Amino acid sequence: MEIRFTPQRIVKRLAHEIYENGALYKTDNMIRAIVFWGITTALWIGNYFSFLASIFTAFSIYVCIGGWRFVILLYKTLGRDLRGLYRLTKMRLFIRKCRKHNRTVGQVFQNLVRKHPDKMCLRNEDRKWTFQEVENYSNQVANCFAELGFRRGDDVALFMDSKPEYVGIWLGLSKIGVVPALINSNLRLDPLSHSITVVNCKAVIFGSELLDAIKAVAPLLKDKSGLQYFCLGKFDSTAFPARSLDGMIQQSSTSIPLANNGGNMDDRLFYVYTSGTTGMPKAAIIRHSRFMWLGAGIHHMNKLQFDDVLYTALPLYHTAGGILSLSQTILFGCSLAIRSKFSASKFWDDCIKYEATVAQYIGELCRYLLAQPEKPQEKQHKVRLMFGNGLRPQIWKQFVERFNIANIGELYGSTEGNANVINIDNKEGAVGFMSRIIPTIYPVSLIKVEPSTGEPIRDEKGLCIRCEPGQPGEFVGKIIVSDPIRQFDGYVNQSATKKKIIRDCFQKGDTAFLSGDMLMMDEDGYLFFVDRTGDTFRWRGENVSTMEVEGVISNILGLTDSVVYGVMVPGCEGRAGMAAICDPENVVDLKYLLDEMTKVLPSYAIPQFIRIRDKLESTGTFKLKKVDLQKESFDPSVVADPLYYLDKKLGAYVPLNVESYSKICKGQIRL
Repeated sequence: MEIRFTPQRIVKRLAHEIYENGALYKTDNMIRAIVFWGITTALWIGNYFSFLASIFTAFSIYVCIGGWRFVILLYKTLGRDLRGLYRLTKMRLFIRKCRKHNRTVGQVFQNLVRKHPDKMCLRNEDRKWTFQEVENYSNQVANCFAELGFRRGDDVALFMDSKPEYVGIWLGLSKIGVVPALINSNLRLDPLSHSITVVNCKAVIFGSELLDAIKAVAPLLKDKSGLQYFCLGKFDSTAFPARSLDGMIQQSSTSIPLANNGGNMDDRLFYVYTSGTTGMPKAAIIRHSRFMWLGAGIHHMNKLQFDDVLYTALPLYHTAGGILSLSQTILFGCSLAIRSKFSASKFWDDCIKYEATVAQYIGELCRYLLAQPEKPQEKQHKVRLMFGNGLRPQIWKQFVERFNIANIGELYGSTEGNANVINIDNKEGAVGFMSRIIPTIYPVSLIKVEPSTGEPIRDEKGLCIRCEPGQPGEFVGKIIVSDPIRQFDGYVNQSATKKKIIRDCFQKGDTAFLSGDMLMMDEDGYLFFVDRTGDTFRWRGENVSTMEVEGVISNILGLTDSVVYGVMVPGCEGRAGMAAICDPENVVDLKYLLDEMTKVLPSYAIPQFIRIRDKLESTGTFKLKKVDLQKESFDPSVVADPLYYLDKKLGAYVPLNVESYSKICKGQIRL
């Protein structure tokens, strides 16, 4: 029997397939395009209409069978996507130019110095360093350590507070290929020893302000033979056998070191450590190329300018201060004002003092600023943009309005990962976006995972399943080794690196980086942070976001520190919510807290246990630690702090003692 493929049959079949398989807006955008042009071509080739009339007719059919949703999406997001694509292209062109000339970070900085040697580079309190002064100091550091016998590929530990010399030391070391490990200046004893030994350090460079910490950790490093110590700043050499670095640097040449010419864009620049909220810090490898693309991303996506003055109170040993902010100076010539230690009361005074136009935040910093008494200075600054990550949606609007900030550049990313996004259009609460029109332009995605285990859910082909709008999922980034923006350099510890890579993600043989974070996308492609995969827990068959509950508690109690986590209860499926609240003055009204939580949280998300603490530990970047609290659970024989449980019959939090704990574990008191 002869089958005739007439235009009418083609149009009818396409419409039938679309109707049977779901509305057109749910299909892949490439399929939408094929369907649209398929109908157009069929009508035109069949000589039913002119080409323009065929397009109009096909578009009308497209809209009627569900495409109107995509038309609305196009109208709402096309401008945003094009702006993002333009800025991404500028970022890629910068990286391509550096790749073409195989430039290192030090070489890019030297080009800036030639153009404007006398421009302000770094400020710290009343100290001012020009670009030429930073270049001279870094060259002296490079020549000093080259004369001491350090060679390309050697690792050294850098352990000091944030100051201009900190920048000059790691920049100088990089010029001769020596790789500094930027160690958290708050670490002591075992964590400090671990950070020094996890990298094969041949020397420790430390500031005299941290001499006591070095003296305490030295016995733990006695098995590391040949380890050298260098101290910057005045110290008593009889108290500890370290060499004074100040004089050696001053006596060294300011000329460009001879070893500088052997640099490579793919060389290791330094190591940055993860914050250690879930165990010992891991040393992430930062190559010159990664420093460049992270810096270029912040610069172009936020539209920073050459004459911008940045202010950061974040530590230079961390990605936020040491890469995202500092790269704007090292790579693009902006001036940077550094504060050694964050002060909420002095933040806006500093912005005025340094005439900052851009400031940085992270973690709980925004909440600490809001907790300060209002004063005129907080609106007398010139800050037009604040960028960072961790501005909670619950306080977003309040923060912007109180401090009169025109632009918020909320971003999502990690020290080591390749899955990074940024909010470029002030969408409240969003950490960035993915294009719904052409999602393949920037290969990041959300995949479905088991909330209790964090394991990816796979389809019948063994591949991961992408999330639809409104579905929380783990954020992943496709790994492309040949692309500096998409590659994953991992950690010094190879086993830790392997745990962050997933294979056969979207097609057989591919690899992707697992961020470990749960995000959710709305219909327009905006992304919102939900929680870490290990922090989200299930209770009463529902997923609970610890971040959401923490935000609610913080707002109710006037920006008080709190952490929320799930704890195992014998005989109960899932984990019960528990909140540790910082209340040194013992002023928290638990009845008021419960009443207010009931108004805004679903019943399953309300914490079943409350723990009152005098203090909550945090990392150097203001991330509150919860692992130890979670291990101690709600056992009053282990926990010395006041404990409470939610009594369903009374509808109130009541003290938890050994007797009630036993009854809960035996199921005699039901949660």
